[in-house]
Amino acid sequence: MQRKQFIQLSLGGLFMTTVQKLSGWERSLDNTSVEQTQPVLFIGHGSPMNALYDNNFTRGLAKIGSELATPKAIMVVSAHWLTRGTYVATTTKPETIYDFGGFPEELFQVKYPASGSPEMAKQTIKETTSVKILEDAEWGLDHGAWTVLKHMFPMANIPVYQLSIDYTQPAQYHYELGKHLAGLRKKGVLIIGSGNIVHNLSQINFNLSANPFDWALEFDSWSKEKLLSYSFNDLINYTNLGKVAQLAVPTNDHYLPMLYCIGMKQPNDSLKMLYEEIQHGSISMRCFKIG
Repeated sequence: MQRKQFIQLSLGGLFMTTVQKLSGWERSLDNTSVEQTQPVLFIGHGSPMNALYDNNFTRGLAKIGSELATPKAIMVVSAHWLTRGTYVATTTKPETIYDFGGFPEELFQVKYPASGSPEMAKQTIKETTSVKILEDAEWGLDHGAWTVLKHMFPMANIPVYQLSIDYTQPAQYHYELGKHLAGLRKKGVLIIGSGNIVHNLSQINFNLSANPFDWALEFDSWSKEKLLSYSFNDLINYTNLGKVAQLAVPTNDHYLPMLYCIGMKQPNDSLKMLYEEIQHGSISMRCFKIG
């Protein structure tokens, strides 16, 4: 199987501007240790250009990384690794993947030279018998992973591996798989879901301060309410909102990483919003932490 055929190139030359106005990062995160259950983070990663910038958003990522106890490994579920079937990357030295076009050459010079974690990737396979997770020894780190990790863990000294998203499966599948893999948290693995809850590039306004579309605000606010009330079944069945959901989630690649995150919530876990904003009228940068 040619794995690279699944790289998502939908960004193209869009989304060239950076996140400039961010506020609302929670200032305190619970300290954890490898011996304790690691948290789960959902990060609205936005433009790849964030890898180059020093702004409120990237400083917020750096603060999160500095306040977390060093995990044994990091597993990223990114909107940009879509496959038929579910795969886990057992790559020893994952390459930095530039899964986009039309951006400045400077962005293509950024490297995130973290090692992989074949050991924890294989452990991920063992965590569930209900889903056959296959090994992929070629996949590196796509921009849903490295543009975030570059600021959270700039030394690139923590092993990182990715779990793919089987785009042929319904939303319930991804939520349930998250539940099955929640045990990784107790083994010192930090889970990061990287996407955007509202993500409609066809409606994007290149004016960063453009007024959000009504449907973007409605779906983002609805999602916040459902997250904070733990009404996860509604989030799984988001298409019931009809036209608003169709506009907010025209393709579900950026939405599905969030379902993995909420699937990993344990009964005593809290869920805290870290950041909220609509960028370019049609992109939600909402971020939250579980645990």
